[in-house]
Amino acid sequence: MPNLLILMLQLLCTLGTNPDTYNAYSDQSPSPDAMELSRPVNASLATVCRPNCPTVQLFRNPSAANSMVVTSDGKSKIVYNPDFFTRVYEAHGDAAIQAILAHELGHVLDAATQPVWIKREWSSELRADAWTGCALARLNLTPRATKVALTALSKYAPAAAPDWLMRLQVLRAGYGQCGGDASKL
Repeated sequence: MPNLLILMLQLLCTLGTNPDTYNAYSDQSPSPDAMELSRPVNASLATVCRPNCPTVQLFRNPSAANSMVVTSDGKSKIVYNPDFFTRVYEAHGDAAIQAILAHELGHVLDAATQPVWIKREWSSELRADAWTGCALARLNLTPRATKVALTALSKYAPAAAPDWLMRLQVLRAGYGQCGGDASKL
């Protein structure tokens, strides 16, 4: 990838250990399964971020470090490694993929809108987790699926994420803010 392109890209979040391997020229259309799982996540947060909801594209890319948000020229995209999504899906199912997509979307929303219930003193990872909690509440998952989603979030944490107990507290805040019973998380 040319150096100029590297300078134009900003990685907001990376689940994985080597974001330097990402090659934007390898971006491909997402799989139909990934698109199907992303639709309810996008819809779950659309009413919360209005009128400032950004447009986000989803791509699969074998060079991506698991899952990541990339911004370029003011546009954001979520890029996932198809092998990573396959491993997550086989181990945890739909709810895990939706939780990971919600976390990545949370980064994009955090850059575009600042609701009063998200504390600005939280790190960007915690703010994305608050959005994730909100999405999980609005997805109206079963208690079992919610537990699976939380397990996946704890297992596939971004390198910069704080400890799980802090993340869980913020997930509960977002979950409660968006209509869920936070005591059940």
